[in-house]
Amino acid sequence: MKLPDTIEACHDLIKQLLVVVDGLKREVQELKGRLNQNSRNSHKPPSSDGLRKPALPPKIKGKRGGQAGHKGKTLKMVDQADETIELKPEICTACQQGFGSNVEAVMESRRQVFELPPTYLYVREYQRFSCTCPCCGHLNKADFPTEVSAPVQYGPRVKALVTLLHQSGCLSVSKIQSLFEDLFSAPLNEATIQECQRTAYQRLEPKEAYIEQQLLQSQRIHADESGIRCAQDLFWLHELGNEEFTHQFVHQRRGMEAHQDKQSILLRFQGWVVHDCWASYFKLEQGQHALCNAHLLRELNALKERKWAADFHAFLLDLYEKTDQGCSQLPESQQHSAIRKYNRLLKAGYAEEPPPQKGARGRPKKSKGLNLLERLDMHWQAVLAFAWHRNVPFTNNLAERDIRPAKSKLKVAGCFRTLAGAQAYARIHSFISTVRKHQYNAFNELVNIFSGVTPSYRTVAT
Repeated sequence: MKLPDTIEACHDLIKQLLVVVDGLKREVQELKGRLNQNSRNSHKPPSSDGLRKPALPPKIKGKRGGQAGHKGKTLKMVDQADETIELKPEICTACQQGFGSNVEAVMESRRQVFELPPTYLYVREYQRFSCTCPCCGHLNKADFPTEVSAPVQYGPRVKALVTLLHQSGCLSVSKIQSLFEDLFSAPLNEATIQECQRTAYQRLEPKEAYIEQQLLQSQRIHADESGIRCAQDLFWLHELGNEEFTHQFVHQRRGMEAHQDKQSILLRFQGWVVHDCWASYFKLEQGQHALCNAHLLRELNALKERKWAADFHAFLLDLYEKTDQGCSQLPESQQHSAIRKYNRLLKAGYAEEPPPQKGARGRPKKSKGLNLLERLDMHWQAVLAFAWHRNVPFTNNLAERDIRPAKSKLKVAGCFRTLAGAQAYARIHSFISTVRKHQYNAFNELVNIFSGVTPSYRTVAT
């Protein structure tokens, strides 16, 4: 490259090169930011960290294991065992004299072994009899139970176990078949497994309506969504739930169009909606919004080399501690000072972040920090809602925990082959999650569903 002949031309060239260098520096910084993304500074799941995850757990102060006051779970003796085996000495270990029946033995200690009973399918046969009325001569036949509709069929406990293994246990059809063959020597075929899912899906329809009604009457709903592969296309699994109930549904759209569908209840909900700042949720104007601060902390952690981001990170954690880890409300006397500090941090961030860079076409490109600042500025009330209101949590982790089993199932199955299969999973998993939130046994509750009995948690709740 030939240098200009005049000083003025050299100055112009230097200015042009400085612009190029500045652009390249920003590009390198952006690429490095992408390369360094992990589950602690972005929305990527921990499973994506790969070998970069720490091999050993972090060092903690104090001794490991259960801490003082922790309620552990261990085997405890029962008062009445199913089987009792008496162990009595037969001969004297000193003189080798045998003991007869006239020697009285005294129990000095006992031990119990918890074991599975022999596994086999218990067959119950129903024999229908008929008789002729001696008065009129009419032939009368006894009725089979309603749930016994075929000459040979599986009972509600088998159907409940198959459904629980397939939906909650994330076992594939072939693995369920292998398991039944190993445990019960039963040739369970694929059609039977699929029929169990269809039956559960149909019978849980009124239970789903009950869950929706309870969520509509609650103070807050946690909302989230996750992409799933279904019928060779991208669908979205939407999660709406709280500490007691879970409602999931499948839709082809992620945004507002999904919540305009009759499957969603957000258009009718008037309480707090806790979410991760997805723009579509803010179109719900009848409710109040609270943002997940765990997401914000990860984004701030990715920008920790900037002073404003590190200060904002510390500010949110300080509020978290002052509100008893998000379980209480910030005193009213401290709220105004918290808002003033919030605004000072925003002002410092705007001063530190570079202005938007205008490209060859399109809108000027903003830095990640500037985009985050604008969201913090626009939705400041939703960010601080956890500190202002006692019934608003600090994070949206509850929704993420409820939706995570779907990702485990997809890792096993790869995808849902049909939309009907995905919808069956959403409804059945919603019921299982709700039952467990009420501290009930999911297997027994599924047995009630297949037996046509009202679930136990419904009976107690009403």
